[in-house]
Amino acid sequence: MKSFSFITLFLLLNFLNDGYCQSPGEYAPNPYAVPTYECASLYWTTPEEGMCTVKYKKASGSNWTQGLDLVFDDRDGQYRGSIVGLSPDTEYLVELSNGQAKTAINFTTRTDQFPIGKITYLPEGESTDPIIITESGTPEGYHLITVPENTRSVLNMGNVSNEGIQIDADYVIVREIEIRNAKVDGIRIKENRHDIVIEQCFITFWGRIGGPITYGNLEGSTDSGIKAENGTRNLTIQRNLIEDPRGASNDWETGHPAGPQGITISQSLGGNVIRYNDILSTEDHGFNDAIGGGSNYSNVGNMNRDSDIYGNLIRSVWDDAIEVEGANMNVRVFANYAHQFFNGIATASTTKGPIYIYRNVVGESRVGHRNSSGGAFIKTGERESFAGGRRYVFHNTVVQPMGVSHAFSGHGISNTVTRNNIFDVPGRLAADRETVDNSDYDYDYFSGLSLGVAKEKNRIKFSTTPSATRLYQTSYSLEYFPRTWINSIIWGRKPYQFGDVKRNITDPVVQIRNPLIDSGIKIPGFNTDFKGEAPDLGAFEVGTAPLEFGRRAYLAHDEGWPAWER
Repeated sequence: MKSFSFITLFLLLNFLNDGYCQSPGEYAPNPYAVPTYECASLYWTTPEEGMCTVKYKKASGSNWTQGLDLVFDDRDGQYRGSIVGLSPDTEYLVELSNGQAKTAINFTTRTDQFPIGKITYLPEGESTDPIIITESGTPEGYHLITVPENTRSVLNMGNVSNEGIQIDADYVIVREIEIRNAKVDGIRIKENRHDIVIEQCFITFWGRIGGPITYGNLEGSTDSGIKAENGTRNLTIQRNLIEDPRGASNDWETGHPAGPQGITISQSLGGNVIRYNDILSTEDHGFNDAIGGGSNYSNVGNMNRDSDIYGNLIRSVWDDAIEVEGANMNVRVFANYAHQFFNGIATASTTKGPIYIYRNVVGESRVGHRNSSGGAFIKTGERESFAGGRRYVFHNTVVQPMGVSHAFSGHGISNTVTRNNIFDVPGRLAADRETVDNSDYDYDYFSGLSLGVAKEKNRIKFSTTPSATRLYQTSYSLEYFPRTWINSIIWGRKPYQFGDVKRNITDPVVQIRNPLIDSGIKIPGFNTDFKGEAPDLGAFEVGTAPLEFGRRAYLAHDEGWPAWER
């Protein structure tokens, strides 16, 4: 393919303007892109002729950016991959080349300024009646359901109605509504619905009891603050507070966790964005998964494809903080913070890939209320034909003390690439076995006992650092910038002079420049804004603005106060 005709380009642009995210079938343009607000998925079906390079720029600009090479999947005869860090509502030009052929794509990222058509206002005050939304909007005018200006509307279900809000329509926005005491789910999106926005809502005290299924608790598992049934697509769930389910999940000491979830999406067609939500609870009312769904070992799964999960603040989860399992075809999980969970990000099976996991931060992990041993940062797993997709793991910060025990779980794994991570864990880096020997672990800091199958030829290590040394700056804002200087031990007897007094000191402690700084490797499209001589390891680059998490991230002080909070 030497050129890209105007007719094909015209068809592609119209194709993308429909917000397409499903598997496009035999009549899809080739290549094609599926954009979200800040990322885009790329697909090019062509014979493999070596690595497929990517460069992109704003259509109005002149400066090109090199992206990460696309991955070739010989099962589908297709190159695919993502570009990240884009601006909403912006046109981009992409050029692809595999050495033998070149092609180009134009696309425009989604706008997050949604056009409003009909507005339905809920009555002021408290209501015990559920809201059932059946009237769709259009791409030119969404149907907005919200509260009157300067008032508060509370849907208090009193454990009578299964949902506070049921959405059985398309092109709908639900905004600034408080939902309490739903019997099962706070908001339920019916099957096959699409282009729905849920934003700035407060959902609390929902669901049934939950608890271990092995004890006969057969109801309440996956009762959710927000639940989407099979076949939904193009969902945007942003800046909500989802907290304190009425029931609770059990921990791993009483069997596989089962209980309430913050957000559940099952067998989606893709195109979903879950960003800047607070999904919080207490340990006695902990979630099963904060974000999850199924099916795990499948060609679909919860996010499925062309989806982003980022900027979320998660706390008190007894299984997975974020579960993205199934196809994981161009799924991006980045810049999230999770604390008090078992596994950080679950990725079984990643059948298609690639999935990108980058700049996430995870804190405390534990098996149970009385067992402080941790789980894994990334849960893996492959089964029969559900395997083989690429995992990219870049610039994550996994912290101690009381963090996860292992960087990756002990399940089967293949086709995994790691770079520039801080794996401050006591156990293993990679699993002890690979289903296929095609992974590439390197340029990571790892403090644990076993590399597993990982080679880490350029591993960053400094075993002479006392265990009590803090590797990060002290912060009250979930920031983990590396400290500039840290303590280190020089083994053996060394001569030292203190004024006029000379002494030989055994194993003196000195200060060294933190090896986490400037020890990373450049990753096209993922760390081009680094400061210093090279990228720092971990999620935070010294000299740049910190990441922000949760429903008020990247807002001015007087922004982001919904009606239920004023």
